[in-house]
Amino acid sequence: MNPRLTGTTVGLALGITIAASLASATGAYLYSLRHSDTLIDTARRDALAQSELIRSALEHAMLEDDHALIAGMLTTFGHEPSVLNVVLLDRAGKVQATARPLAADDSLRPGSPTCQACHQYPAAQRTTSRVIDVAGTRILRTVLPIRNRAECRECHDPRHAINGVLISDIDTSPIHAAAARDLQWMVAVTALITLLLVAAIGLLVRLIVLRRLQRFETAARQIAQGDLTRRVSESGSDTIAWLAREFNVMADSVSSLVGQVQNERERLEVIINSIEDGIVVLDRQRRVVAANNAFLARTGASRNELLGCSCHRDGSAPCSVSDCPAVACLDASSTQTRICERKRADGTVAWEEVQASPVSRLPDGNVHVVEVWRDISERRAAEARMAESHKLASLGLLASGFSHELNTPLGTVLACVEGIGRETADDTATPDWAYVRETALTAREQVLRCRGITQQFLRMSRGAPSTPQLVDVQDAVATAMRLVAPTARERGVRLAQRGTTTLRLRVKADESELQHALINLMLNAVQASPPDGVVDVEIQSGPAVRVAITDAGGGIAQEHLAHIFEPFFSMRPGGTGLGLFMSINAVRRWGGDITVRSGLGAGSTFSITLPVVDDTAAAIPA
Repeated sequence: MNPRLTGTTVGLALGITIAASLASATGAYLYSLRHSDTLIDTARRDALAQSELIRSALEHAMLEDDHALIAGMLTTFGHEPSVLNVVLLDRAGKVQATARPLAADDSLRPGSPTCQACHQYPAAQRTTSRVIDVAGTRILRTVLPIRNRAECRECHDPRHAINGVLISDIDTSPIHAAAARDLQWMVAVTALITLLLVAAIGLLVRLIVLRRLQRFETAARQIAQGDLTRRVSESGSDTIAWLAREFNVMADSVSSLVGQVQNERERLEVIINSIEDGIVVLDRQRRVVAANNAFLARTGASRNELLGCSCHRDGSAPCSVSDCPAVACLDASSTQTRICERKRADGTVAWEEVQASPVSRLPDGNVHVVEVWRDISERRAAEARMAESHKLASLGLLASGFSHELNTPLGTVLACVEGIGRETADDTATPDWAYVRETALTAREQVLRCRGITQQFLRMSRGAPSTPQLVDVQDAVATAMRLVAPTARERGVRLAQRGTTTLRLRVKADESELQHALINLMLNAVQASPPDGVVDVEIQSGPAVRVAITDAGGGIAQEHLAHIFEPFFSMRPGGTGLGLFMSINAVRRWGGDITVRSGLGAGSTFSITLPVVDDTAAAIPA
């Protein structure tokens, strides 16, 4: 296992180093103080012994009353290497003899600072020697009294106990220098010992603790990466071995819980994916957290592409509603429902209901939204059919009564018109009678047309199917154009037929219904065209006959094209919205259809397409 410089290793090494250094430094400091005191005590004992020797020699010389001997002895003792000076004072503090001349500021009177170092204490607390500062130099001063013994009383007053004082000053600089040298050596040796101790402790900690703890780290990392069978060796009976056993117990529990969570997650995914409605979970930033297969199929993206992406990826939203249900749900913290329109891959339109519900605030403080997308196209179509049925039921009741009431006067008018036609059948030589006959025939056609319309309303109201018959398309178009021509002339619009053919195109349909559809489309084109406009009527042959009626109007907006054939929808003031609805239903009953192509400012083209009856087509002159 390769060593790694981790925070624990660095902290442990620094802690051991600092602790060992502090302990060593404290020990060295205390030892240096003790060693310095020991050297001073040794010097004090030596100085005291030397002063006793000098005092004994001086007392002997004083008894001999040999002043030269006294001065010589002081000079001899004062020139020792460590002795700064030896001074003899009488009992009044006056200098009687000295080894070296005294400096001008070296006062030995009791009131001087150097003397107060001892005289500031009571006599019982004074010592024979003390370290004092004299002219910036630390010296060891030893003071010994010269007592007034019996043999001295011949010359000195016997009432006095002390005849004088012997002062010996010793330089302590060599002592402090030696102590400093010893301290340096001790610091160096202590530092070396500290480094060796730290290295030894670090090696022991690494071998006994860190290397074993790294096994925990390796095992935890591998468990986090998915290896749930990874465990730590439990050999030993120390604390780390106990920790390894507890770690393995925890790993077993975690592995069991992870297995349970995975099983529950798989069950939940199976349940969610079995739902036909699209389900997606969004976070507060509307990023996809989870989605089922139905939602993925709806978006056409894979799970990896969708997860983590915003629902407005690539700048386009998956729904067409301007009021986003997820945003409204997050703002209101309540369930929101919206209806949106979506185009399928095959171009058809699907209607979907979006229900966004907030998820309770999670432990990490985040809020999620669950959106359920349900295709309601069939339901919407069923609702539309139901509404249409209700409208048609009402219309059927009105049409039944209206047609019944209208048929009686129409029958009377038809009888009168036919009578006029019969009466004028033999008087066609006169132009006036010819005009009357032509007018009567036109009136008869219109009455028959009205009667056919009322019959159609009656059939619609009763649900009775119309009778199929072979209808000549060219004749039906010509009849419709002739009936619409008066209205076109009144509005200043011209009807023009294009696309003549030598074939008689016949279809299987109800003639009145087909004429009614053609008339409705032509009237709409005439009403949409401006004055001096042209309405083109084109017949195209093929497997299916196509009659295209093109106007020169302003066109139809795209949002209205999807509703143009719905009942009661009209863009013309006063329109009922039933003409196109009845026309397309009639055409579709015979296997055809009505389509529209339009654009704003480009006019509109309505086309009726019906299958041609092949066995009735013949090459005859048009």
